[in-house]
Amino acid sequence: MSRYDAVLLLSFGGPEKNEDVIPFLENVLRGRNVPRERMLEVAEHYYHFNGRSPLNQQCRDLIEALKQHVDLPVYWGNRNWHPMLADTVRQMKNDGVKRAVAIATSAFGSYSGCRQYQEDIDKARAAVEGAPEIDKIPPFWNHEGFIAAMADRVHDALLNLPGAGVVYTAHSVPVAMAAASPYVEQLQAAAAKVNERLGLGEVVFAYQSRSGPPTQPWLEPDIGDFIRSYGAWKLIVVPIGFLSDHMEVLYDLDHEAAGIAKQRDIEFVRAATVGTHPLFVAGLADLVRRAQEHGVTACRPDCCKPAVRPGR
Repeated sequence: MSRYDAVLLLSFGGPEKNEDVIPFLENVLRGRNVPRERMLEVAEHYYHFNGRSPLNQQCRDLIEALKQHVDLPVYWGNRNWHPMLADTVRQMKNDGVKRAVAIATSAFGSYSGCRQYQEDIDKARAAVEGAPEIDKIPPFWNHEGFIAAMADRVHDALLNLPGAGVVYTAHSVPVAMAAASPYVEQLQAAAAKVNERLGLGEVVFAYQSRSGPPTQPWLEPDIGDFIRSYGAWKLIVVPIGFLSDHMEVLYDLDHEAAGIAKQRDIEFVRAATVGTHPLFVAGLADLVRRAQEHGVTACRPDCCKPAVRPGR
């Protein structure tokens, strides 16, 4: 007998036209100590692509791919933009869903990538009377489907630029947030698994897309600083911390990082994210099957706590 009667994809959300950009960013930054000037600076990243983040379409593509592997309806709800999670939970309830298994578009444990999605679920369910139960699958950074797909993406990049050095990247987070989660350890371990498969040796890591105030320490080195001091002439950047090629990948790597590499005459290739790689999609389906058979093991209550803001 099935434990679940639906799958829920949880994601960050993204604008789809210029008019969406500022309301979307206001949702993202609400309650955070980020100057408006910085928000407007980030808005320009979206305007560079006509206000459209590719993330929503990539979620649609992932859902269609996943539907080929699971015999359950697949719903989708976002934290910061439409379809908003509470609206999706309401639709699930109206459709008669009683219990769903949820997958977040984040493979690693951190406050924003794991615990906050559980908080999003709790808020959305509280807003919908009679909401279905929703069990979130924990971070899946070490699942065979993710590792194998990531190794394939790096292998393809190496075919395009043989002999290049490889640096992995992930979204920078506050040092205090990282200390309260397994984020860094999981990133390093996943990259080491990929390197081991490809015979690449020691992992080299940098971080990207920092958004906090300059007074708050965040994970370093920044990928731009890494490229400025890089001592060779071929470089592959692997955004292992991202599941799809959304704005932080397209702008911060394909535009900014690639531009820095060009200034230094460094040959530059950015490896693809796992996206809808068949091995990755099959891995997500395996997670759903395991949940159906054994249930979901919840994260520890004290895991991935948010960073404490200065003065609090």
